[in-house]
Amino acid sequence: METRQMSNFVTRRREPKRFMLWLSIAGSIFVFTVLLAAYVIRKTGHDWRDIPMPTVFLASTLVIMASSFTLHIANSAFAHERFSQYRMYLGSTLFLGVLFVVLQVLGWRELVLRNVYLQTNPSGSFLYILSGLHLMHILVGLLFLAVAFAEAVRRIPYIDFFVYSVNPPNRLKIRLITLYWHFVDVLWLYVFLFLLYHHGMQLF
Repeated sequence: METRQMSNFVTRRREPKRFMLWLSIAGSIFVFTVLLAAYVIRKTGHDWRDIPMPTVFLASTLVIMASSFTLHIANSAFAHERFSQYRMYLGSTLFLGVLFVVLQVLGWRELVLRNVYLQTNPSGSFLYILSGLHLMHILVGLLFLAVAFAEAVRRIPYIDFFVYSVNPPNRLKIRLITLYWHFVDVLWLYVFLFLLYHHGMQLF
């Protein structure tokens, strides 16, 4: 009984981390909302010229959606003490996240090869700013995913990982990482669909 009460006490003390994460998410939503509103307003300018998005952005969107799926499976495995499966799918999520970054950079390269730079056209500027700001969010998520994966790899013996998995702070950490990663995935999907719609469903 005392152990359970102590675990509940530790969990409650760490719940402010969840609150801070939600505040950060709200802040990010606000920033992107302002940018998208500015996009709509700026599009009415006489110097606006629609620039199709790089085709590779479609591939990166599919990759980031797949990463949410693999992280969901990893969480289910963690909850059911299937630790080898958890390591595999967490590693897959990390790999897909890195692949997303690579694809985004290739998308920027595609823009550059078509002589689209940050200052070339307002449309191109928004492409760089929105995708770049989102990429910063992804890099933060990759950092925490990498830490979680490193901790999982260090605990190969079942008993070591079991002790780790029943620790309330560790369980909370996994939940917060999952919440953040799902958020950045949904955020990119929304930005991608917004840009695709406002660019006349055009891809390079």
